[in-house]
Amino acid sequence: MATPNPFEQQRPIPKVKHIIAVSSGKGGVGKSTVSTHLALALAKRFKVGLLDADIYGPSIPRMLGCLKQKPAITPEQKLVPIERYRLKIMSIGFLIEEESAVVWRGPMLFKAMDQFLRDVEWGELDYLIVDLPPGTGDVQLSLAQKVPLSGAIVVTTPQNISLIDVKKAIDMFQRVQIPILGIIENMSYMVNPSNGEKIQLFAKGDLNNYIQEKSFKKLGEVPFNPSIGVASEAGIPIIESHTSSEETQEFTRIAQKISEILPV
Repeated sequence: MATPNPFEQQRPIPKVKHIIAVSSGKGGVGKSTVSTHLALALAKRFKVGLLDADIYGPSIPRMLGCLKQKPAITPEQKLVPIERYRLKIMSIGFLIEEESAVVWRGPMLFKAMDQFLRDVEWGELDYLIVDLPPGTGDVQLSLAQKVPLSGAIVVTTPQNISLIDVKKAIDMFQRVQIPILGIIENMSYMVNPSNGEKIQLFAKGDLNNYIQEKSFKKLGEVPFNPSIGVASEAGIPIIESHTSSEETQEFTRIAQKISEILPV
């Protein structure tokens, strides 16, 4: 008897129009920061959910200032997302203590992902942004097998050491036939506050050549700003606290591009 194709078992989440995965292939490039700010930018115009799928290292509850909140449970035994800044948010970080390690093997990760997708009362959403953990492992494959993704966004920093892992993430998505919506270059440069000059914090690698060669879209270049980290630690994202900043404007432009690629 033929082995069933796990990708034929995908089922959409009722009332959710588009599911977008945000990946990086490696840690330390600001993927969760990008996921959070992209979701916030979209939420200014649309109904948006944000799923923190980084089971081992959830950071979104702290970034959004709702770390101590616990989701309610409906009579149908579904989790009610935490709502903040117009976002519906779900994370393992709401269910365990921040200092507690999650020591799970693949089957438990599959079950957790299924619960976050099926047993959460998401309601009507135009976009569900899924912040994936680093790498190309169980969580990524579980997501691809369980729900039809509208596409993936890949986050990188400018240098080639990041691009190496980005290529692996893209290869993974292409193998499971998930469209690449585009690439976001995070910490692309820093603006000198004294004269407005752009300072390259990292050596520029071959990212632009790679994007052109593969005909991918470069969705945006997000500047490095220490205030983003400070704001995230405080649970007040910069897109909410500094609405006219260059970073906020760039995330707004990226959100506009996404809404044009995936209209609702």
